Amino acid sequence: MRKIIITTKKRNASKTTISQFPKQRNELPDAYKKIYNKHYEENRKGKTRGSSLSSKLENWLHKKVANTTAENAVTLEIGAGTLNQLKYEKSRIYDIVEPFELLYKNSPDLHKIRHIYSDINEISSEMRYDRIIAIASFEHILNLPEVVEKAYDLLKTGGKLCVSIPNEGRFLWRLAYTLTTGLEFRRRFGLDYGVLMRYEHCNTADEIESVLISYFGNIKYSLFGIGKTLSLYRYYECTKG
Repeated sequence: MRKIIITTKKRNASKTTISQFPKQRNELPDAYKKIYNKHYEENRKGKTRGSSLSSKLENWLHKKVANTTAENAVTLEIGAGTLNQLKYEKSRIYDIVEPFELLYKNSPDLHKIRHIYSDINEISSEMRYDRIIAIASFEHILNLPEVVEKAYDLLKTGGKLCVSIPNEGRFLWRLAYTLTTGLEFRRRFGLDYGVLMRYEHCNTADEIESVLISYFGNIKYSLFGIGKTLSLYRYYECTKG
């Protein structure tokens, strides 16, 4: 697992990359709508055998981000979901952005959260964070450049945006979910999991990298695997200059 440093000109936005956003999702077929909320909650909470295995592998995503935590850090998590990052964290001041209340409302860790936002644009422009983190969420965000730009503005100078993502769009990631969660999904619901993945994951890992480069001049990344094609996950650490 190598760590690679990318040095770019700050906010040298790629017009080709940015012009793809905001993206739009195609409507899910009715059969998928009927089971969507149930599946999504079970998947995020690791309630099935397939999602439990995925949760174990995803420890890498959580631990890479947690390496930047500290007790005195003021942290914002984008896409906090079930609050499962908190068991890895030391930060005592912790805010979250999460539009899906069902995921966190019964969490025993809810008392550890200072502020809850359903959208990052609800956060005052006067707020400043030492670190902003996102674990397996940037692949879902339709208006990703807007979110990354807002995150950049909310960071203190020297602050870090720490992003862990699945290696969406590359061979090993597609093979892995097809042979695990995909098989379980077809057995349970009789449906093609690829349809749901294409609905959920609107951004590839390469597109996410391009957006991050567009706004940050100091980026390091690590891979869970060998090279970008044969990796399951990526981690990006972006420092505001």
